[in-house]
Amino acid sequence: MPTITAETASGTQTFEAPEGKKLVLAIEDAGIDILHRCGGNARCTTCRVEVLSGDPGEMGELERNRLAVETGLAANVRLSCQIKLNDSLTVHVVNQASVRGMDAGPRPFDE
Repeated sequence: MPTITAETASGTQTFEAPEGKKLVLAIEDAGIDILHRCGGNARCTTCRVEVLSGDPGEMGELERNRLAVETGLAANVRLSCQIKLNDSLTVHVVNQASVRGMDAGPRPFDE
């Protein structure tokens, strides 16, 4: 079972999540209020994370195309809604509802 270490606005949290689970859902289920305004469909970038260590897997075309229109993003930025866990990861959660003062958005489907 992959171990996720998430750096957040309120500190660092470490938890385990099932292999194959979407990272955004693993983060949310661990009690971290990550934004996911488009419901996990790679239409926005609110669920983005910086991958600090570990292998998040290959980036799909939908994610690559969405990130390509953003400017100034580091190469290690990924959309957590598009990462299916297969390895332990350390990530920085970029956007949290409590920090941004917004509703997190509709819960992504666990496909």
